[in-house]
Order: sequence, then structure tokens, then C-alpha cells
Amino acid sequence: MGWETDLFAFLDELEQEAGAAFGRERAGEVADRGRAEYRAVTLASRLMASLGAEVSVDVRGVGQVGGVLRRVGDGWCLVEAPGCDWVLQLAAVDVLRGASERSVPESAWSVADRLGTGSVLRRLADAYEPCVLHLVGGARHEGVVTRVGADFLEVTYGVRAARAGVRTQLVALGGLAAVQSAPHLAG
Repeated sequence: MGWETDLFAFLDELEQEAGAAFGRERAGEVADRGRAEYRAVTLASRLMASLGAEVSVDVRGVGQVGGVLRRVGDGWCLVEAPGCDWVLQLAAVDVLRGASERSVPESAWSVADRLGTGSVLRRLADAYEPCVLHLVGGARHEGVVTRVGADFLEVTYGVRAARAGVRTQLVALGGLAAVQSAPHLAG
């Protein structure tokens, strides 16, 4: 019976070595798959999982914006800061702190969540509220968004001028970093 014990011990050892080798191979495969799948995770999908979180965002042409993340859409997010709201173009975001470790893939978003920046700006134009447009180059324009085209918006400067329909300029959406609500401009 001694040789059977030795044989079974040898086979058990071989089985353990094979299991360990398979485990090492599988771990590498899982890590590779995880890296490959993570390439599909977007900034917007991470933000969608962070709704309601306190975030700090470095925005090109603006600087740091901090507040509660309230909405996320296709290419934009809404941050509620003390005293004002910010619509941020994700293309102008350099650094974001406070985001969830999780993500929500775009396929799980509602139809309303898939609306782009143009839709948000059209709603702002409908509300006829004063705002500050921040461009990626650092320029600021105070006024009222009156209309939004495919790749630009029309802004009328000075609230009184906006009501009279004068001093209107076009701003390319590609140069827009953020739109800040400006209750101090009303009146």
C-alpha cells in the first residue's frame, strides 16, 4: 500500500501545480480583460455614477468649479455651486475630483440623459435668463442666450439690450467651456 500512497500524493501534487498554473494564467487573462473593458468607460459614465456627489472640477478657461453634481448628459454636466449653477462642457474639463469609482454605461442612460449641450442651451434660451459664457481661452461674456444653432449660440449683451434685440454676437460651441447662471445680472 505504500506505493499507492506515494502515487496519490504525487498526483495530488501535480493537480495542485496545474491548478496554481491555471490560476496564474486566469488572473492575467482577467486583468487583461479588465483593462480592455475599462477602455470603454467614459468620463460621462463615471460622472453619471457620481450624481449627488460633491465634486471639484478644473475647467479650461475658467479655473476650479466646486459643487454638487446634479445632471450629466452627452458632453456636459451640471454642477450646482453656492449662488449659481454651472453647465460644463466635458471637452473643457481638465481634472475632476470626487467622482465615484463606479460608472454607468451610456446604454443604461435615459433618453433625457442622452441630450447634448445644444438641448441644455436651448432650454436656457427659452428661459431668457442672464448668464456668463466662459470660453476655453479665458474670455467671459455676460448676456442672454437667445438662440442656439447646430454649432454656435447667439448671445445678446446687456439684459436691457437683450430685450431691445441689439448687440448680438455668435459664439462657437467648440470654444465654449462653461455657462454660469448669473442672477446678479437680472434686472
